[in-house]
Amino acid sequence: MSRITVPAIATATGATADVYAQVKKIAGGTVPNLFAAAGHVAPATLAAALNAEGVLAAGSLSKQDLETIKLLVSELSGCDYCVAAHFMLGKMTGLSTEALKQIRAGQPTGDARRDALAHFVLNLQKTSGTISESEFAAIRAAGYTETQLAEISLAVAMTIFTNTFNRINDTDVDFPAIK
Repeated sequence: MSRITVPAIATATGATADVYAQVKKIAGGTVPNLFAAAGHVAPATLAAALNAEGVLAAGSLSKQDLETIKLLVSELSGCDYCVAAHFMLGKMTGLSTEALKQIRAGQPTGDARRDALAHFVLNLQKTSGTISESEFAAIRAAGYTETQLAEISLAVAMTIFTNTFNRINDTDVDFPAIK
């Protein structure tokens, strides 16, 4: 059970109601538990996170790239909520169940570019962001631009934020179980 008690979404007022309305536009009329809790206790923080996610969505990384990053970081962080969310969202971008399972396990997917991205993100996480020249050269050789490296950094940072908040809150998972 989540540690933060969230009143009914319909009773929200002020900044919380405003940020919930923003979430509903993005999430098809619903407010997932992560956003309900964050919006309840820190609507400005959630608004900033949503803004950053909007920047990522408008960026040059594909939706599959973003979900690869978010799923892998969530797996490494041990955030069951975000793993379930990004597994589902990854499927919605067209990633196969098998590819998503391989990403979670740190195994090759058979897509050289995706595998290079996953390898890079894994190394970023394992080394606290300190990568070698050969790691930099490898991600560049896979076709990722300097702009995309900045976007990868933002995607990692935003995922760590949601992972950490969910771990603090022990947020109830409201996404389908992974099969």
